[in-house]
Amino acid sequence: MLELLNVLYVQTQGAMLHLEHDTVRVEVDRETRLRVPLLRLSGIVVFGRIMISPYLIDRCAEDGRALVWLDHRGRFRARVEGETRGNVLLRRAQHLALSDPERPYQIARQIVAAKIQNSRQVLLRGAREAAMADDRSALNVAAERLAAGLNRLKEATDLDVVRGAEGEAARAYFEVFGSLVRVEREAFTPDGRTRRPPRDRANAVLSFLYALVRAECAAALEGVGLDPQVGFLHALRPGRPALALDLMEEFRPVIADRLALRLINRRQLAAGDFEELPGGAVQLTEVGRRTVLVEFQRRKEEEVRHAALDRKVPLGLVPHVQARLLARHLRRDLSIYPPFLYR
Repeated sequence: MLELLNVLYVQTQGAMLHLEHDTVRVEVDRETRLRVPLLRLSGIVVFGRIMISPYLIDRCAEDGRALVWLDHRGRFRARVEGETRGNVLLRRAQHLALSDPERPYQIARQIVAAKIQNSRQVLLRGAREAAMADDRSALNVAAERLAAGLNRLKEATDLDVVRGAEGEAARAYFEVFGSLVRVEREAFTPDGRTRRPPRDRANAVLSFLYALVRAECAAALEGVGLDPQVGFLHALRPGRPALALDLMEEFRPVIADRLALRLINRRQLAAGDFEELPGGAVQLTEVGRRTVLVEFQRRKEEEVRHAALDRKVPLGLVPHVQARLLARHLRRDLSIYPPFLYR
């Protein structure tokens, strides 16, 4: 149970939320674990098998306070609100920002800068841990290329330039991704980034993890009332969750890439956890997917320092925090969107 940005997040399975006068009381095994003044909360988000009393639901609906249900993996299930008050204005602000000549590239620039910086941290950490001099050198050189990309990004005043910087950084990053693999290199060294379909084992793991992170980001955006389809960095297409794809860029290196490397380097995934399909595509077996899902959930429970909040937060809640910060920026409560930087 955690309160962030005036939102109560409840993850303890079996918890029961009650309305007690003007206070939310959280009970677990008939023991009161937390009391939070209702006036302080703008929303409540619950994960999995958690119950909310009808009286609390009614009061939140009356006050216009959002109640959001996610499953235990963090996927969006439902949002309950009373009379529409704030979300229509938030979505209007989202659409107006998309039409503004400057705000799309400003938001996209913040997101891409965070992705490049977080990717650079992965490379620098890999260089420190590398046993071979060639790997260490390649990773450091790539990290310098990403640093140069960050400097160029500072001057970007056009969305195409921002997208170009992101593409160049991604190419430099994946060119040396194999140097981060420390075991069974013949089986797990990728040939760059391939997708739709992935052509090797490393890309199969990454694609699966990216799909999980995208679902987390879409749920976070739905939870705050933003439209996951209306993004700024990724072009709008029917059925494409462009804003979820935008938001997940910050988390690819931190959540997905580092977890993929951990699973490979600790030999939690082996060549037998993959299967080759007709046409050269590679995918995880059922056993391999189960291994990844279990470790993905554990990764989300790890705490990281969030600079904007100046406190530690479970990694699984960071997309929800970022969605709320983005909403505040779109409403102009924040002058710039503060992306998540991993330290």
